Amino acid sequence: MTIKILPARLANQIAAGEVVERPASVVKELVENSLDSGATRIDVDIEKGGAKLIRVRDNGKGIAKEELGLALSRHATSKIDSLDDLEAIMSLGFRGEALASISSVSRLTLTSRPVTQEQAWSAYSEGRDMQVRLQPTGHPIGTTVEVLDLFFNTPARRKFLRTEKTEFTHIDELIKRIALSRFEVTINLKHNGKLVKQYRSAQTKVQEERRIAAVCGSAFVRNMLNIELEHNGLKLYGWITTPEGAKQQGDLQYCYVNGRMMRDKLINHAIRQSYENSLRPDQFATYVLFIDVEPSQVDVNVHPAKHEVRFHQARLVHDFIYQALTDALAQSACIDKPTINQSAFHKQESVTPVHQANMQQNDSAMVCESVYEAVERVPAYPGRVDYGNQPTSNNHAGQIQETRQTKDWLGSDYGKKDKSPAKERYGEHSPSKQQVEAYTELLQTADVNTCLTAESDAEICPMSDTSLNAAGETIEALGKVICVVHGQYVLMADKQGARVVSLTQAQRIRILGQLRVGNENLKSQPLLVPLSLSLSPIQMQAADHHRNLLIKLGIDIKPRGADSLMVMGVPQPLRQQNLQQLLPDLLSYAAKLSEIEQNSYLPQLSTWLTNRVVSPKSDYTLSEAINIVAEIEQLWQNKLPLDDRKFVCPVDFSSTIAAMKL
Repeated sequence: MTIKILPARLANQIAAGEVVERPASVVKELVENSLDSGATRIDVDIEKGGAKLIRVRDNGKGIAKEELGLALSRHATSKIDSLDDLEAIMSLGFRGEALASISSVSRLTLTSRPVTQEQAWSAYSEGRDMQVRLQPTGHPIGTTVEVLDLFFNTPARRKFLRTEKTEFTHIDELIKRIALSRFEVTINLKHNGKLVKQYRSAQTKVQEERRIAAVCGSAFVRNMLNIELEHNGLKLYGWITTPEGAKQQGDLQYCYVNGRMMRDKLINHAIRQSYENSLRPDQFATYVLFIDVEPSQVDVNVHPAKHEVRFHQARLVHDFIYQALTDALAQSACIDKPTINQSAFHKQESVTPVHQANMQQNDSAMVCESVYEAVERVPAYPGRVDYGNQPTSNNHAGQIQETRQTKDWLGSDYGKKDKSPAKERYGEHSPSKQQVEAYTELLQTADVNTCLTAESDAEICPMSDTSLNAAGETIEALGKVICVVHGQYVLMADKQGARVVSLTQAQRIRILGQLRVGNENLKSQPLLVPLSLSLSPIQMQAADHHRNLLIKLGIDIKPRGADSLMVMGVPQPLRQQNLQQLLPDLLSYAAKLSEIEQNSYLPQLSTWLTNRVVSPKSDYTLSEAINIVAEIEQLWQNKLPLDDRKFVCPVDFSSTIAAMKL
């Protein structure tokens, strides 16, 4: 077989196989050309799902008469001129194949008039001979592209088109995506002469939200969070929804890179990972996100349909998106708390004076059950209103459970009177407003039992290195891991005997070992994006007073103003934590410590952080158990608390063996 140059018609039809998949592909290319021309109004007319007619009219800058014929030639474009332009593309189209490919499989008429011409001209090209014919016509400033009888000369392609309804549904979805990418452009969509969608130009935030509601629905707007973050040339902005706004299908996922529609795997993975702990496996996140990046840092010429891009710093982009969305979701989960820490990108609406007054009037009605439990757990003290009246036995938990069961059985309105919840529980000895606020703050700082025992647990470091087993012999090591028992315990053994180790306690000891400050400060791992925290005056004072301690703990902070600071880095155990909630709580706890030598704070702060960070599981695997045991042995060497029966307990098989001998 001889080698020869393909005819222009055949080459264009081959190119059309990549560019023109279905009528929606034609609409995409033509509308993107209109946007590149600076159009502020685009009218799209469709007939028979696009198989009969596709007409796109805009009010852009238009094409000069001398360039109309050239515009229908292959690889003809005004958007790039050199290799440097190819490495910094900002336009939506740049290959110069769209019009030539479309004209090779249809009857195409290109009509245009730039502002410098008094007369409009049209160019007609038909797939049979590819000859371009020019003639004068009437047309306002702008361009109209009319595509008739798509795939008329390629029957094999035409028979693969779906029904008229299906093809128009694809076009409708495409116009939705474009409408979300350019709020300033008015877009009208007609089908068979009937106006189907009209997206008016949006110049204000309210108008933008109306367009979002028109595309994504009112449920999206009710649950959406505004995102805006910029770091080192990367900018992420748009809207995501809280987990309550998730859907059973992924049809509301819109992402754009430099204004270009994307279905990029890297971006999708970062978004999906940020929702990993918030959604069920059968739920899909909903979002409208825009990513702006330096054109030289992204390659848009890696996919025939330009649906995917390649980032030069892919890991940076991935982590940037993941952290921004994770922080926004974490902050939204704390939206009902009295004080909301504002991140560097999440703008929260302020509470109006009327709303604040209503909140103050309903203080007694808003007291939660955990506050009452906290009041009961704290021992009575002289000066407390019910001092001397408290029962000696701690049976309040049973009363609470009984009360809850009674309410569940009789209904939530059982026993309601004109009394507040506090008076229903305590009568005239209900907690005062100051007590309620104090206990509420205590509950937000840490678990009640944790706060009360943190000081006593702070001296966990001096540990006994030996323990007696059932036979009275000393245990010098944990031994070898045998198996996991009941998901939370591991059976270990050596020549001296067998013992059961609590993996929950082992996990706590591991975190405490990682947060233990020795001769050197803990290593601070820089955050990909510094986190901005808005703090109360007490918290800011604690941050300034305990700055050296925070540095020793590996927490790198810098003042940002009178009531905020920037978190630059944290130690490794805190990397996956909700820092927007954890760090203000840590500062609140540190502010309550007595004025003593600062170095003695470290064990207490380490223990407090450990109690907040540790998250026990109910189903540890054998490999996880082996890793935990190996790490705590390495961290603590010969100072593990082998005398702590909550951590390790010897196993006596004598009775079992005796029973087997019978």
